This record gives sequence, C-alpha cells and structure tokens, in this order.
Amino acid sequence: MPATGTTLTTLRRGVAAAAALPLLIGALASCGYGSQSEEPADKKANAAAAGDKKLSASEVRIGYFPNLTHATALVGIQEGLIAKELGATAIKPQTFNAGPSEIEALNGGSLDIGFIGPSPAINGYVKSKSSNLRIISGSASGGVKLVVNPDKIKTLDDLKGKKIATPQKGNTQDVAFLNWIAEKGWKVDPESGKGDVSVVRTDNKVTPDAFKQGSIDGAWVPEPTASKLVSDGASVLLDETDLWPDKKFVITNVIVSQKFLKEHPDVVEAVLKGTVKTNEWINANPDKAKASANAALKALSGKELEPAVIDPAWKSILVTDDPLAATLKTESDWAVKAKLIEQPDLAGIYDLTLLNKVLKAAGKSGVADAGLGAKQS
Repeated sequence: MPATGTTLTTLRRGVAAAAALPLLIGALASCGYGSQSEEPADKKANAAAAGDKKLSASEVRIGYFPNLTHATALVGIQEGLIAKELGATAIKPQTFNAGPSEIEALNGGSLDIGFIGPSPAINGYVKSKSSNLRIISGSASGGVKLVVNPDKIKTLDDLKGKKIATPQKGNTQDVAFLNWIAEKGWKVDPESGKGDVSVVRTDNKVTPDAFKQGSIDGAWVPEPTASKLVSDGASVLLDETDLWPDKKFVITNVIVSQKFLKEHPDVVEAVLKGTVKTNEWINANPDKAKASANAALKALSGKELEPAVIDPAWKSILVTDDPLAATLKTESDWAVKAKLIEQPDLAGIYDLTLLNKVLKAAGKSGVADAGLGAKQS
C-alpha cells in the first residue's frame, strides 16, 4: 500500500484499547517475554566507586522488557553506561512481560522509571487522569513486520480471508494492523477480530508454535518474534517502517513517575544522560551492542537469540532519543478511529525538559513534543 499523504496520517501501529477506556486498561500490552520480576542488580549496574557523587535518591527502580525493542535498557544496564552517570545511586532493575503490569508498578509506587511502548504509556496516562506518568525520552523506532506463510500469501491482497496474529487486542501492533485493514477498505470487528481478515490475538511467546501448527497464516508483530517466524519459514511481506514518513515511528519510550520526577530531577537527568550515551554507543558500535543485548537477554531468560533471529531483528530497530511524539498522536487517533477507545486528552503527557538539557550539553539537537508537553510552572 503506498505510503503517502492521508494514508500515512491515518495509518500505523497504534495505541491501546478496548471498547471504552475501562476496557482499554486490561487490553493494552507491549510485547514481552517472561514475567514480572525484580532482577538482581548487574555488577556493572551497581558498582559505584567510593568517591562517586551523591544524588538525591539512594536508588532508582528501572523497568523494561527482555526485548530487543528495549535495547537502550538492555545495553545501558549491561554495559554500566547508565550506572556510570548515577554514581552512588544504585539501579534496581525489574523486567516485565507486558505494558499493563509495568504501568501498574509505576502507578503503585514500586517503579520509578520505565521503558515502554506507546499504547500502554497512553493508557497509563489516561487511567491516572494525567496525574502519574510523563514520557521523558524516546528509546526506539521500528522493529515491526508483517510476516506470512509464503505458500498461502504472496501479495498484500492475499491477506483477505486469512488468519493473521497480533500480540493482543488494542496493543500497538493490533491497532496498526486494524488501521491498515481499514485503509484497504476491508471490514473487521475490532472487538472480536472477525471480518474480511481474521485478526487472531496471540501472545508473542506462542505465536511461533501457532504458525508452525498452521493455526495462523501470518503475524503483524515486533522483533524478535518477526524474525523468529522467518527462521521458521515465514517471509516478510511488509515492514511497517515503510509506511511512515521518514521511516520512523515510536516503538519504545522512557516514562517516569511524576512524583519521582518532581522529587528527584537530578536522578532522572542522570538516567537520561546514561540513555543518551547508550544510544550513541549502540549506533556507533552496532555489532558490539547486538552482542551486549544478546548477553543481557541470556542473563534474563537463560537463552540467547540465534544469529538467524537476532541479526535481521537488530537491523530493523533504530535506537533514538527522539520520542517521535507526532507518531504517538497518530497511533492514538487510530485507536479512536477503530472505536477501541474514546478520544483521550494527551496534553501534558510529555516532559522533555531534562532530555533537551542533556542533549544540548552533549552538543545535540533538541527534540519536540508535538504540542503535547507539560506546562512548566
């Protein structure tokens, strides 16, 4: 489908859902592997030297998923790049398998900073009536593909009548696929997933088995699930990156508890210094960074990704400090268009003040909040 004009303004992998906001709360999830847990701090993460500077908090609790789309967290903690900026402030890492559980931890006060997808970030912001979280930085773009059984599907038009998996009803990829279907002029009930295409909501952990068993014909999924399916015989029919202006769209942001941001801005700034330096290191050393991310995944899950999976997956993800705020707004609009959520008020969801301060100090250009920034008092 051509990526032009109106199509692009109303296309993409969206935001989160359920028929009304209350239903949205349970439906949204990012794409994770593994369950929520507090990880033992990496030696590098907490190796503060005796003379390290003192910040206003003795520790910071950071949440993320054991996913390649959370490469900034995986590599930044694995290599000690975030810890170096925190000095004597210890990192307490926690991993999650889905956005709602991470948002619950942030809202419940057991998490300070998190790496998370756009849909659960929007959900958490709306659920707390704009009172709890802020998006303070970008982290990653891209890393989402439509992969299919090449024996059954050879063109995009062949999707009609087929069974295509997404990670969860109303999650980022689900909304993007529903929007893509609507742009094709096809009809699908967003609640049941039934229609001209059968949208099968399947956890990423079981999607590869479902594909091998033939219960789905393809999937619109993030990495590394997409590349895992390709290693099992699927082919890439569409890279979602090609549907976006400048080939960029948000897949992972950094969020913070508003309470923690207010009480410990120095700690938040130090974390952002670490994420900016991590992203710079990843982009300058892609092979070393890929190996580091895989080592972190092995430490977290007990298993590293095979080269046939991690190599193509890694290439499709761009780490970035820019939260790509305009694309988050587009994703939200798609969920509204699909009647999965009511129109949310996203004013104030971003606070990029500290990020732009860090970027300026590093000689980098600042980033924009698409008019959705928090008003500074």
